[in-house]
Amino acid sequence: MQLFSSMIRHSGASSSLSSFSRQLFSRTTTTSASGEHGGVWGMLAVGASLLGFGVGAIMKESEGVVVANASSNTLQAAHYPWNHRFPWQSFDHASIRRGYQVYKTVCATCHGLQFIAWRHLIDAGFTEAEVKAMAAEYDYVDGADETGDPVARPGKLTDYLPKPYANEESARFANNGALPPDLSDIVKARVGHEDYIFSLLVGYRDPPAGKHYGDGIFYNPYFPTGGIKMPQALTDGQIDFEDGTYASISQMSKDITTFLAWCGEPETDTRKRMGIKAMAILFLMFVPTAYYKRHRWTMVKHTVISFTKTPPHISIPKGVPKHKPHGPSEH
Repeated sequence: MQLFSSMIRHSGASSSLSSFSRQLFSRTTTTSASGEHGGVWGMLAVGASLLGFGVGAIMKESEGVVVANASSNTLQAAHYPWNHRFPWQSFDHASIRRGYQVYKTVCATCHGLQFIAWRHLIDAGFTEAEVKAMAAEYDYVDGADETGDPVARPGKLTDYLPKPYANEESARFANNGALPPDLSDIVKARVGHEDYIFSLLVGYRDPPAGKHYGDGIFYNPYFPTGGIKMPQALTDGQIDFEDGTYASISQMSKDITTFLAWCGEPETDTRKRMGIKAMAILFLMFVPTAYYKRHRWTMVKHTVISFTKTPPHISIPKGVPKHKPHGPSEH
């Protein structure tokens, strides 16, 4: 797997990390159906065009839109070719596994994942046995004994990942008044989505000349106002990944961003798989439906009914209508 670190060159605070090579996609749809010669193939072409239009709209939606911030201290996040952004692409499960390791080692001390249960991790880079062992490492309060004292038990698959703090007050006290946000939906909740989270994690810099921030505030040009209370938590070689991947700052940032994107929608891969199957079935049903429609309506569409007016110099016998309609003629 090609690492983000091999494609990024930092060039100071003014750099937007835009040296990442982008993938270009083009789509050309041509239809030709006219008069009698269009037939079934014309309808198939129109259906293919509509299908292409729908896929193109999904592609455009999945790319996201980055809105420029009015503040001069904020840089826009560059667009990166995430391998799960298109309908036919799935999450990198190896990256999800590494991302969870980054979360557990670095992020879990301050941030929680209140909407993620242990069972969600099954088949997302982990086996059921591995997830059961991971859950059993934590103790959960489950009822009380006869004296009223809480009883702790090992975690189960149905339990949710533990919170780092018992309540909001303790979280603020431990972080100089700042409240660490829950990361379950952090990717979906930020403009720029994965691009913003990745750029924020690798974007820590020394403040520019003339810029001064208070104690406990760090400069990051991708954060609104440029000052953020979260220090740079990632350093090169901080973690030993199980698969031997070197834990550079960009590699860990890419993996934790992929993991958090998956946390926002754990069912994404299943939904994409079902969508592709549904589109394939609908396309296969369209062919016989179009043919049956053509066969059923061909006689009706090609039937011509014409009426001819009788010339005035022809005498019409009594009892016969003046305008006798002719029968239908087929062409």
